Amino acid sequence: MDIIDDLKYRGLINQVSDEEGLREALKKPITFYCGFDPTANSLHAGNLLMIVIMMRLQKAGHHPIALVGGGTGMIGDPSGRSTERQLNTKEVVEGYAESLKNQLDRFLHFDQGNATFVNNAEWLNSLSAIEFLRDVGKYFTLNYMLSKDSVQTRLEAGISFTEFSYMLLQAYDYLNLYELKNCRMQMGGSDQWGNITAGLELIRKRGHEEQAFALTFPLITKSDGTKFGKSMGGAIWLDSEKTTPYEWYQFWYNASDDDVINFLKYFTFLSKSEIEALANEVESHPEARKAQKTLAREMTVLVHGEAALKQAEHISQALFSGDISQLNGEEIRQGFKDVPTYQASSKDSVKLIDLIVEAGIVPSKRQAREDITNGAIYVNGSRRNDLDEVLTQNDRIDNEYMVIRRGKKKYTLIQF
Repeated sequence: MDIIDDLKYRGLINQVSDEEGLREALKKPITFYCGFDPTANSLHAGNLLMIVIMMRLQKAGHHPIALVGGGTGMIGDPSGRSTERQLNTKEVVEGYAESLKNQLDRFLHFDQGNATFVNNAEWLNSLSAIEFLRDVGKYFTLNYMLSKDSVQTRLEAGISFTEFSYMLLQAYDYLNLYELKNCRMQMGGSDQWGNITAGLELIRKRGHEEQAFALTFPLITKSDGTKFGKSMGGAIWLDSEKTTPYEWYQFWYNASDDDVINFLKYFTFLSKSEIEALANEVESHPEARKAQKTLAREMTVLVHGEAALKQAEHISQALFSGDISQLNGEEIRQGFKDVPTYQASSKDSVKLIDLIVEAGIVPSKRQAREDITNGAIYVNGSRRNDLDEVLTQNDRIDNEYMVIRRGKKKYTLIQF
C-alpha cells in the first residue's frame, strides 16, 4: 500500500487539504515539515506520534524538516489551551530548542542528508513589526482569523493579541520554507488545522502556483477517556532522566486491551499482518499480554535502544519474581524511583528491627517484632524472620541500596 493508505490503515489521517493532489505529489519525493514548540527541555510521548509519522514518510523516500519554534516559542500557541501560556525568557527558549534538536536528531538523523533541522528564530527574530504587518498581516482578514477554532474557543475567556498573532507567524514559517526549501506539505495534530491552512492561504495569496498541502492526524485519547501520555507522576518524557527506560517500558506495557492495537498501529513499524496477528492474541489469550509486551519492546528500542530494553525487562522480571538481589544499583534507581526513600547512616551494620523503625516502615518496635516474627519483612526480596538479624554491607546492593518490603506491596528504598 502507498504511504497515504498506510497512514489511513493506522488511523493517522484526520484532515488533508487535497487527498488526490497529495497522493499524486507523493509519487515523487517531496519535502514536508512539522513544528515543535520548545516549552520544555524534552519532548513527551504525545510528541512521539508526530516524530513517528515523519519517520514513516522519511522511510517512504520523502524529506522531513523538523522545525523547532525558537521564535514562536517566545509567544505561545493558543491551540488546545483555555488560558494564556506562561512566557519564558529568550535564554530558556534557546536552551529548550537546543535540547529538542538533539532529541529529534536521534530519530531523523540530520547529518545524513535526508532530514533538515530549522529553528524559526532564524527568520522571525529579525522580522520587524512593519515587515510582518505589510508582508503577512495584510493578507488576512479579522473574519478569517476569528473563524479558526483555536481562536474561537478562547474568545469568551479572552485572548491576547500576542497569542492571536501566532497563526500568522506559523503561516509565515510555511511560506518561508516553501520559498527557500521547496517544502510542499505541513503536518501536525488536528488542533493545528487552522494554523496550517493559514499557511496555505498565505502561499496562495503570495502568487505561488505549485500546490502546497496540509495534513493533520487525530489527537490521541485513551479508551477510558484519560489523556494519553500521562501517568500518576505526570507527563511521560522522551528524556531518560525525566522518565527512566523502565518507566517508559511500563507505560506501554500497561496499555489496556482496548488501546493496545491502536497504539501498535500508531507508534510501531510493524506490518498490517503482524498487528492483526497480535489483535487475534488479544482476543484469544488476553492474559498473556503478548500485544502489550510487543508494544513495550518496540517503543523502548525506538526511544532508548536495545540495551535499555534489556535493562527494563530485567527490572520487570526481578520485581515480578521478588528477587531484588539480582538488580544492580542503576536498576534499583530506575525500578524504585517513586517509592519512599530513607537515607540511612553509613555505619557498617544495623539491626533490622531498629532500621525498619527508623525508616518509618513500621510505627513501633512492638509492631516491628510482630511483623518480623510473622514473616512480613523482606530484605532485597528475601524474607527475614530473625528478631536479632543484623544487616551488614553484604546486604547492600552496589554498597549503596537496600530494598525492604513490608507485606505484599509496601516497598521502602534504603540508601546508604
